[in-house]
Amino acid sequence: MAKDAKNAAKNAGKDAAKAPVATADMNRRQQLVETYKMTRRNDPKVGLLTFGSALLAGALGFLIFWVLPGEGVIGWILAVVGSLLAGSLAAMIVFGRRAQNAAYRQMEGQPGAAAAALRMLRRGWKADPVIAFNKNQDVVHRVVGPPGIVLVGEGTSPTRIKQLLVNEHRKHERVASEVPIHEVVCGNGEGQVPLPKLVRHVQKLGRQVKPAEMTDVMSRLKALDATRSNIPLPKGPVPTSMKGMRGNLRGR
Repeated sequence: MAKDAKNAAKNAGKDAAKAPVATADMNRRQQLVETYKMTRRNDPKVGLLTFGSALLAGALGFLIFWVLPGEGVIGWILAVVGSLLAGSLAAMIVFGRRAQNAAYRQMEGQPGAAAAALRMLRRGWKADPVIAFNKNQDVVHRVVGPPGIVLVGEGTSPTRIKQLLVNEHRKHERVASEVPIHEVVCGNGEGQVPLPKLVRHVQKLGRQVKPAEMTDVMSRLKALDATRSNIPLPKGPVPTSMKGMRGNLRGR
């Protein structure tokens, strides 16, 4: 029942999200177009800024590659190629950052937004959304990675979130006492981590667990999760568009 509820929540998130989510059926051009449409709705200046950065970087690249090899046919070829490469790189960087920020703004405030952001973590990380919650829809997500175990809480009441985190900390400490356990609250309040900075904050918690040790840690956590009651997930969509966004920006 709980697994069915989680799948239903994820599907609801896809249907409810305003941004179209890229799928494997889309080619790279279609993914880029869909990402641009979503970004433009939240950031109308994205096209102008991307085009402007491409022109500026292209001009600088042309000058640099023109001066270095000198004049002649080879100089022209290198200058044109350098201009195209510099312009394309600048456009990708600017567009990628603006698209990511637009996606964060769209998700902010939705239940499960932190879980969607944590999916941006790459290899070497294991994210488990909604491992605990209460009737007020305050939730706790879990990430296992180089820092150890990271419990991420989000919700409307800092007091309730803190209590949820304390309870989960105790449970995890019983099965993995030698593994560092970090507590993070996602939000805009004092002592909280804003959604756009969540992934970077988690990554900066340090490297205290070796990759070879993570398998043992995750097997212990799997046993812990098996003892949990089958309780329904909180109402509301769990956004999943950030995972598709990462694929779009990386051309996958």
